Amino acid sequence: MPDRTASATTEVDVSGQTPNHPARHRDPASTAIAAGVGVVATIVGLLVLVWVVLFITKGRFLKPTFEKYASRAAGRPVRVAGDFQLYFAPIDVKFLAEGLSVANQPWASKRNFFDAKLIDTRLKTIPLIFGKRRVDWLELRDANIDAEWHPDGKRNTWTFGDPNAKGEPFQFPDIARAIVSGTNVRYRDPRMQLMLDARIDPIQASGNAAGANIANNVRFTGAGTLRAKPFTMWGQQTTPNQLLTGGRNRFELHARSGSDRLDLAGTLPGATQIEGSDLALRVRGRNLADLFALLGMTTPDTRAYGFRSALTKAGDEWRFTRLSGAFGNSDLAGRMTISVPDERPKLVATIESRSVDIVDIGPFIGYEPAALASKGATAAVKQTGGTPRILPDAPLRIEAIRNFDAHVDYKVRDIKQPFIPVSNIALTFDLDRSLMKLSPLSFDVAGGHLDSDISINARGKPVETAYDIRLSPTPMGRLLKGFGVDQAGTTGTIKARVQMTGEGDTLRESLASSDGRIAVILPRGTFWTSYTQLSEFDVGTFVQKMFEKKLKEPVQVNCGLIAFSVRNGVAAADPILIDTQKNVMTAKGGFSFRDESLDLGFRADAKKFSLFSGQSPVGIKGYFAAPSIQIISPELLARGGAGVAIGAAVNPLAAVLAFVDFGDAKAAACGPVLSGARASAQRTKDGEARKDVGTRTENREKAKGGEPKKEKKFLGIF
Repeated sequence: MPDRTASATTEVDVSGQTPNHPARHRDPASTAIAAGVGVVATIVGLLVLVWVVLFITKGRFLKPTFEKYASRAAGRPVRVAGDFQLYFAPIDVKFLAEGLSVANQPWASKRNFFDAKLIDTRLKTIPLIFGKRRVDWLELRDANIDAEWHPDGKRNTWTFGDPNAKGEPFQFPDIARAIVSGTNVRYRDPRMQLMLDARIDPIQASGNAAGANIANNVRFTGAGTLRAKPFTMWGQQTTPNQLLTGGRNRFELHARSGSDRLDLAGTLPGATQIEGSDLALRVRGRNLADLFALLGMTTPDTRAYGFRSALTKAGDEWRFTRLSGAFGNSDLAGRMTISVPDERPKLVATIESRSVDIVDIGPFIGYEPAALASKGATAAVKQTGGTPRILPDAPLRIEAIRNFDAHVDYKVRDIKQPFIPVSNIALTFDLDRSLMKLSPLSFDVAGGHLDSDISINARGKPVETAYDIRLSPTPMGRLLKGFGVDQAGTTGTIKARVQMTGEGDTLRESLASSDGRIAVILPRGTFWTSYTQLSEFDVGTFVQKMFEKKLKEPVQVNCGLIAFSVRNGVAAADPILIDTQKNVMTAKGGFSFRDESLDLGFRADAKKFSLFSGQSPVGIKGYFAAPSIQIISPELLARGGAGVAIGAAVNPLAAVLAFVDFGDAKAAACGPVLSGARASAQRTKDGEARKDVGTRTENREKAKGGEPKKEKKFLGIF
């Protein structure tokens, strides 16, 4: 019988061959994963093997390799004289070298940039992968560090690689804990004129007032010079055992240079970690300008100062917050930031003062504060060639301002001074590569408001200064109260504008070479009769009012203009014209910023008949610092002589005729006056060109319809 079982389970091809069964398919994803796991396992295995080898051998066999590649990367020889270790412990990199030395640049004054008897450190591995140097622990023993800038300011000793590469600013790695002993640090920067030699050593300490144990306590001392001024420094840093559990390094630094003293104390997140620090700063001395000079910045001189602030570092900024203190008799508070963008220091500050003494403002325009404090206003006056001078001649520190930029917003609530009431000063100071702008500079004055924009361009030579000063309508009674003018009976106001440009690095030189225009406008108002009559020397009216007890009777001023055209430092009246209810006042002459001389003659012609009127100019002579009034003028003496002659020839009573004013003055058209127009544009009320303003020649030629001829120059210029 045939085997049915075999025939049921085994199929035979008619050709006599056994048929193929379908092949088993593998999943591609599973294959890739398996391969990846294998690679990772291999890499991990190799890493573990490397870790084990390094850990067992401490990586000592890498010493020649380290010297080779470190020398190549640094661009200078790197050698290890003694023991060498480089391994993972267990994750962070452990590095130890005895007798490590790094050669210096060929131009440097020392053979080695760095050498140490021992350097032992642990570097954070993960941050190092991302290019960040974070050190958990550093021990440095008997080390010498020579940090120098090349005199050209382009290279330094700590920028490795290409010896001609541009020097990078020095940046400490973040070090959490450190113990440094017997280490000397030498720093040289010819550009900042800074030389520092410091030494770091441990000091013994077992605890502190709070009972925290101290793991490490480092003291440092140093001395050097900064911008030719010697200084000393000392301080210490203590690292508590609790640092690993959130503690902070306690830090203090003290420095002294001359009368300037700096004290800094607080806590740091790490031995070299300033970011996020909590420090308290105190500075004091005789002159704040000396302190800023050490930083390569310039400020006006001050009297004795003292300030406190909180200090921290955020990115590239050093931030001084909660700033408060005083200079002289003036207070100051606010905040300040110092940074170095584009390799140029920049100061940004927002500060304010409740009260500032006028003596402390003197240095901002060139006066010496100590002299002002001891001698008062007379200290501003100096004798030059036998004549008094009051314009300051302190030079602008051009070289100093080229070294830094600044933006300062400063507000002052009140100014302590006996002359003119000034308050609410607001100043924005900008310094951008030797271009200084005080814009805006504004303040309230005697019920009015002054706005100004001043630009000082020191980018080239000579220094160029542009002035634009604007005074809003201001009550004259309040403005001149400090000079003996009573407010009673005076309702007149003034407004003014000054637009000038000048050259020179002192205020005196700038004004002495200035060109531009000064205009003071008197809108309609009233003044005391006494001042008006005295200004025209109208003896008859003055005596009459005095006997009638009407000396304080107000006189109506219709409009007035006191204007000067300035050319090459000399200002000529253009015009001075004041139209009152009873007379028209004019003036000729001017003043000079060159020698500060005054040469003005005021004259008033009556609109109404007046007996015993002098009808002669009242002269203002002398200098800014010593003006004088000349009432007995040559014109008055001539008129007196004529009166005597008439009296002798005719009748003694006829002598009075020489002092009679028939009142033929023509009222002024107030439009050109109130617009501040020049003398050539002034008109009478009837529209005629005025003949009593400008020079005598101009008036004479105006009447003839011709061109004005030149006459004797005023002060040798106009």
